[in-house]
Amino acid sequence: MLSALIIVFREVLEMSIVLGMLFAATKGVAGATRFILTGAGLGLIGALLFALFMEEVENAMDGAGEFVFNAVVLSIASILLAWTVVWMSKHGREMRQRIKQVGESVADGSTPMIGLMLISLAAVMREGGEAVFFLFGVMQVEDDPQAMLMGGFLGLLAGGALGLVLYQGLIRIPMKYVFNVMGSLLILLAAGMASQAANNLVLVDIIPPIIDTLWDSSFILSDDSLVGEILHVMVGYDSQPSGMQMLVFVLTLGAVTYLYRKS
Repeated sequence: MLSALIIVFREVLEMSIVLGMLFAATKGVAGATRFILTGAGLGLIGALLFALFMEEVENAMDGAGEFVFNAVVLSIASILLAWTVVWMSKHGREMRQRIKQVGESVADGSTPMIGLMLISLAAVMREGGEAVFFLFGVMQVEDDPQAMLMGGFLGLLAGGALGLVLYQGLIRIPMKYVFNVMGSLLILLAAGMASQAANNLVLVDIIPPIIDTLWDSSFILSDDSLVGEILHVMVGYDSQPSGMQMLVFVLTLGAVTYLYRKS
């Protein structure tokens, strides 16, 4: 039960943080919520399909299928987030003016609605897929499905509740600062996702690590701690990162920041 609770809590918290940041960043944009929720629903369907073909995915590419799946989804999400950040930098002033004047922003057709949908789809499908993968492993050593179901349900409630608290904190940022704050958070999120994608490929020897372990900060902040989990989602925190992870993180951070400021 405890294993299922922790696994589901972690994955739900991760997807809640991503969705919460998208909701907060597009608060007041007409139609944005519908696209984000549509993407989340499609992501849930994708995760269910992943569950149906769990063994096939796990055994694909000599056992590397799950890691490659994660890397592809994370890479797509990172690119889409970068696109969203650049769009926000171009249209933020216009959106602030509209929100101030009429209380909400009216989508004018240039809003990256499909991008929002795909980002939420990727987040839910990836985290849901990971939950299925880890729960599948737990099922191999535990034989109490009722306890696992209860643990998963409690993890779902706890992860969703904490994600809601974080969202409520984001939407209380004053409007004149919200686009700068959300832009910065989304840039870090894009860089973190890119570095996690690189890590998945390093783990299955598709790309080299450059340096196996740059440092070990687990004695200060463990990957398994609540703060560590949140930072892992928001900035790709890893207490023992490889050289490739940091290289991809820095390059992505620099490139998206440049495009954001240029716009």
